[in-house]
Amino acid sequence: MLHKWLFVFVATTFMFGSHPVFLSVTEIEHNRDEQTLEISCKVFTDDFEKGLRKTYNAKIDLLEARLKPSMSVIVNDYLQKHLRVAVNGKPVVLNFLGYEQQEEGIVSFYEVKNVTNITRLEVFNDILYEYQPQQIGIIHAIDNGARKSTKLNNPDSRAEFVFP
Repeated sequence: MLHKWLFVFVATTFMFGSHPVFLSVTEIEHNRDEQTLEISCKVFTDDFEKGLRKTYNAKIDLLEARLKPSMSVIVNDYLQKHLRVAVNGKPVVLNFLGYEQQEEGIVSFYEVKNVTNITRLEVFNDILYEYQPQQIGIIHAIDNGARKSTKLNNPDSRAEFVFP
């Protein structure tokens, strides 16, 4: 699915000069063996940089290698405020692992430790809602091979997944 939206983006960028969708894709996977949640969040690079510039009123260049330490602080600060997770009714701490460029997007990685089981996963996601009224958040939640997905249209920012 991730590759499909990237194909649409690339095709429309070349045809029209800008992309028609404003999208973040967050994947939350429970690794039962490691007892962790592995979280990735992908956002179009240009939108993310523009949104961060507006929010922080600072020079933002997520692709410049020498700026990566300071950009990591900003990326983490922003996402900690706009992406929150609760497992079985209890908020969890997202440990920032870093970010990297993948195709036309920036992917940020997080980990949550000591997650033995999931019956209910609650997600708050309003990534770039303040920047783009048409922003969409796609969330995939995976536990024990069961994959559940939802789409949040700005201003909707909450999703819940129930696992047996």
